[in-house]
Amino acid sequence: MTQTPVSRSPEEGQARAHITVPAKHPMVTVLGSGDSLLRVIEKAFPGTDIHVRGNEVSAVGAPEEVALVQRLFDEMLLVLRTGAPMTEDAVERTIAMLKSDRDDEAGGHHAPSEVLTQNILSNRGKTIRPKTLNQKRYVDAIDKHTIVFGIGPAGTGKTYLAMAKAVQALQSKQVNRIILTRPAVEAGERLGFLPGTLYEKIDPYLRPLYDALHDMLDPDSIPRLMAAGTIEVAPLAYMRGRSLNDAFIILDEAQNTNPEQMKMFLTRLGFNSKIVVTGDITQVDLPGGTRSGLRQVQGILGDVQDVHFSTLTSHDVVRHKLVSRIVEAYDKYDVTTGDDRNGKA
Repeated sequence: MTQTPVSRSPEEGQARAHITVPAKHPMVTVLGSGDSLLRVIEKAFPGTDIHVRGNEVSAVGAPEEVALVQRLFDEMLLVLRTGAPMTEDAVERTIAMLKSDRDDEAGGHHAPSEVLTQNILSNRGKTIRPKTLNQKRYVDAIDKHTIVFGIGPAGTGKTYLAMAKAVQALQSKQVNRIILTRPAVEAGERLGFLPGTLYEKIDPYLRPLYDALHDMLDPDSIPRLMAAGTIEVAPLAYMRGRSLNDAFIILDEAQNTNPEQMKMFLTRLGFNSKIVVTGDITQVDLPGGTRSGLRQVQGILGDVQDVHFSTLTSHDVVRHKLVSRIVEAYDKYDVTTGDDRNGKA
């Protein structure tokens, strides 16, 4: 992208920037159909006047805001250069990352284009990649550490991204099998009253893991891989007494483990294996008085080498926008009322 230096406008305290979009990028890919992307940008920078003429974009406003707008278009064009599309959601997340980067005095900066173009897995025309900075940090931690805890609210991609990394590891022959497990604690003592065989009773609690697998693999191959033991989906109780070698192991809904179950699971780790533990400590379903193993383990393993804790927040929710607002509203309610939904602490 060709740019002219930021220069002062006639109005005191303002700056002006000119951005030239290369001809190889049609303006519709930068501004969106019906200028939908441009409207997102204008809404995020209400104090900046943004004008488009041909392939030229100009921005006039406060120097700090104009600099961010200029960086935003830089990042958008870097993403487009890779062939990845820019969507309204991607633009909003890019703006959020740039503003967070500006406000982060501790450093640790990452270019939004690096986050949005980090491909993990592609299947049937769908590419799985991180969409937020915290998601990228989480994915990078899985690459670097043997045991990773992904802790955050619903919709932050903590399980989905872990499963994508597991499938990637299997396809690249880093591991020989994938083991996916969840506690079936929601059923509790009611399990015996449900109709069907043991597998039929437990299946609803494992179904979300099957659904994610179908997004990442050819559905016809999944029964074959499961029959061969290459992929195993089982309740947590089935892990007891085993040593899991050459495996990528994911424990989902880990907030519903008690401390003894958590210790049992973590000590299943075998040679050339990797463990990812995911959960939301605000959604504990354990019986009253039972302590969550996921909450306790942070205090026990926080300083242990090669164990990493990744925290995701409502800002990392990648479902419907309303989900993020719901999570934030509940968090605000907890703060103002002192209500402890974490429970069983």
